[in-house]
Amino acid sequence: MTDDESHDHVVPGSDEALSTDDVRGYDFRGEFDFGELLESYATTGFQATQLAEAIDIAERMQEEDATIYLTCTSNIISSGLREVVAALIRKGYVDVLITTSGSLTEDVIKTEKPFKMGEWDADEAELRERGINRLGNIFVPSDRYVWLEEYLYDFFDDFFAEEKVRTPTAFARELGETLDDEDSVLKQAADNDVPVYCPALTDAEVGNFLYYYRQGYDSEVGIEILDDYDSLIEDGLLSDTTGLIAVGGGVPKHHAIMTNLFRGGADYVVYISTGMEGDGSLSGAPPNEAVSWGKIKEAETNYTQIEAEATLVFPLLVAAAFN
Repeated sequence: MTDDESHDHVVPGSDEALSTDDVRGYDFRGEFDFGELLESYATTGFQATQLAEAIDIAERMQEEDATIYLTCTSNIISSGLREVVAALIRKGYVDVLITTSGSLTEDVIKTEKPFKMGEWDADEAELRERGINRLGNIFVPSDRYVWLEEYLYDFFDDFFAEEKVRTPTAFARELGETLDDEDSVLKQAADNDVPVYCPALTDAEVGNFLYYYRQGYDSEVGIEILDDYDSLIEDGLLSDTTGLIAVGGGVPKHHAIMTNLFRGGADYVVYISTGMEGDGSLSGAPPNEAVSWGKIKEAETNYTQIEAEATLVFPLLVAAAFN
């Protein structure tokens, strides 16, 4: 092999001129502009560019007056993103919230008793002895759940007084009506007539306390989920355009895309996820997989996924697209 031949392997060259934008980041010379910083993400590459795509899609949802579904898992409410979710609902940007039972319990707790900053590297056995529960680098003292049990027992008495079988949306709405905290997601949803769907309502302390309440106080009470499913599907069918922002995965994300299947798929979709696709789980499945199921419509640049941890990027998405 000659030197020229080996050189062609190492530096093959290209005659094609690409028409796409140049890769370029934010220029920090001069006065700093936060909006221009986020705009520069479009040509920064990697997940910054995915965030820029998400901002564009979220803006298009609003331009087309789409019915916007926000889905999130309970860790979002555990963190300081609770205030971000509450603000979106308060300002009228969210039409439907789908979440998990832990979101409801932790939102209620935070109206009375805050969660505290902790450490990732902690002595778990020692925390258990001290009555402290760890969520990543967030600490939640167990007395919060003692208080919650008393609060919910009083609520259950009123909630089941006239109807023995209720829906999760009724539970979330009436619970939100009892709260007096402007940063409460449930209060904002109740005040602004935003339904909160929680198909797995028993999968947290609410479920534990409902179990004890039914065993000890009223064996006839229950939660009916199919009525909520009917409403979610039928409301979607009545929407001309739907947009979905899924923060995390699990049941909330799938509930949103599954019910959009009945109308031929969601029109605009943004995923924020750290889930991996390789294990075949729904949490790690990218939006194009949902296209194959008919849960998301196939169109040019109508969906994207930001592969990043939500506390880093969700506030940036909200700041750029919803303010």
